[in-house]
Amino acid sequence: MARIYTRSGDKGTTSLIYGKRVSKNDGRVEAYGTCDEANSMIGLALSSLHSQSFKGKEAFMQTFHQVQTMLFHVGSELATPEGEPVHWSVHEEHVKQLEATIDAWQSQLAPLKQFILPGGGQAGAALHVARTIVRRAERCAVAIAEEINPMALAYLNRLSDFLFVSSRYINHILNDQEHVLHE
Repeated sequence: MARIYTRSGDKGTTSLIYGKRVSKNDGRVEAYGTCDEANSMIGLALSSLHSQSFKGKEAFMQTFHQVQTMLFHVGSELATPEGEPVHWSVHEEHVKQLEATIDAWQSQLAPLKQFILPGGGQAGAALHVARTIVRRAERCAVAIAEEINPMALAYLNRLSDFLFVSSRYINHILNDQEHVLHE
């Protein structure tokens, strides 16, 4: 295996796909880096479920495997310079898959009548953190929206909704109590 370090970024630049060098604070780098951060937080949330046993666990984990893969695809879109072909493209069907899962999981939850505080169990709380990171990724992507596939932006928007419902859903499955906002 090649060395993990290249020293090519020591002066504050990095390469996009196809080798174009940009500053490490370039909008694209901020956006795909924030997607990577969200993906890592999702991984942390899922790691807390390894010792848990619950009905539908395999399907739940498979859904998140697909979501984590799609976050890499979104990152690929964001890391590809404008005008270059994208290796993995985000399409409307990917957004619709999230929507279908949101609808299925939300149908098993009590309707929201007031705001809930992020938390519950460890997995639910970590998914709330992932949701806020995805919201930041979306804000970063909006800053470069004219240069990217609009479906990547739509996917990030829907993903934050998915993560909100996912946190509630896993808290429900594991009987981890959510707390409501008191005025």
